[in-house]
Amino acid sequence: MNRKPIHWVPTLYLAEGIPYTIVNILSVIFLKLKGLDNDMIALYTGWMNLPWLIKPIWSPVVEMLRTSKFWVVLCQIVMGGALASIGLTIEADSWLTCCITALWLLAFMSATHDIAADGYYIEALSQEQQSAWVGIRSTFYKIAMLLCQGGIVTMAGYLETVYGVDAAWKIAFGGLAVMMAAFGFYHIMAMGNTGRQTQEHQEKRSLGKLIKSYFCKDGIGLMLAFLLLYRLGESQLSKISQLFMLDSVEKGGLGLSTANLGVISGTFGLIAMSVGGILGGLVISRQGLRKWLIPMILALNIPDVFYAIMSAYQIQNLPAITAMVSVEQFGYGFGFAAYSVYMLKMSQGQYNTAHYSISTAFMALGMMLPGMLSGFIQQALGYTGFFVWVLICCVPSVAVAVMAKARMEKQ
Repeated sequence: MNRKPIHWVPTLYLAEGIPYTIVNILSVIFLKLKGLDNDMIALYTGWMNLPWLIKPIWSPVVEMLRTSKFWVVLCQIVMGGALASIGLTIEADSWLTCCITALWLLAFMSATHDIAADGYYIEALSQEQQSAWVGIRSTFYKIAMLLCQGGIVTMAGYLETVYGVDAAWKIAFGGLAVMMAAFGFYHIMAMGNTGRQTQEHQEKRSLGKLIKSYFCKDGIGLMLAFLLLYRLGESQLSKISQLFMLDSVEKGGLGLSTANLGVISGTFGLIAMSVGGILGGLVISRQGLRKWLIPMILALNIPDVFYAIMSAYQIQNLPAITAMVSVEQFGYGFGFAAYSVYMLKMSQGQYNTAHYSISTAFMALGMMLPGMLSGFIQQALGYTGFFVWVLICCVPSVAVAVMAKARMEKQ
């Protein structure tokens, strides 16, 4: 028996966004506050994109073994346990080993949860309902990011001033652990049982046939180059930008407090990114991707210059930092809309959902490899040199967008 979507769609995608944000954002901030060097932070957290990279291979296994609801509930409860283990071992001598192990488990279960949640969404709702609820699921995913990147970071920052870093983050991870486990127990009741409804669910199990059909697409070389290079600069900037803002002025950073970082980047920046994404989707829907692809790739990359300016002059004015970070994040949201629509277009066909999943794996690869190296590059070049390097990396991104636009015009 299926439950009404209002009972589970908002909480399901809130639960999907929280662990992803923890792995990719909160872990970077936490490891920096614990004293790890930037190169190791980028390497450790960059590797954690691997579970999302192997999602197309892991997805058929998840679907064959048990129901989507089973995996959703299991993943949420296990993720709660992983978060609790981080909080409980913060003050241990082996805290780093325990933390990285727990984050890897969290990343793997989060990627598995993505597969199960999206599978349940397809199974439980008709195509009309899926379209009707897509805005709600997207909104609550962004709320999850705002909760973690803004609320939790800001809260932890204020607690740091009273109790210290370890105690503050023990409370933060403990609260997140309780929240994730609570989602799991809630969804036992809120989510109904479904059957496998779509033909594609059966066909996805023929993994070789599916992958072959993907790589036989016309123009697949340019498509893959687009997926891997479109965010080449941003993939490195996203790993280092928060470390730069937290690092001391003596080390070339801005010396922001954790609370200020939560407000500037996790609140104002995230809201600006969401507004940019909404606006980007609107203009593409009205005038098409071909018209907006070049303006969007420029909007994604040009605002990166603000980080070079902040680094070169080590700006301390909080409103100025907030404004520059917000503009950069707005540009990212606006520019990423083109990337999302391009992935949808290249995934059209008989296996559209599965092909889209493969495309997201290449998206993860395009973020993982540059992100892993970004810390070493920053250590070698310094912050200002690194941000100049990021701007140089914009050149192949723009080039591949120009080639993609030219191909669209010929079709």
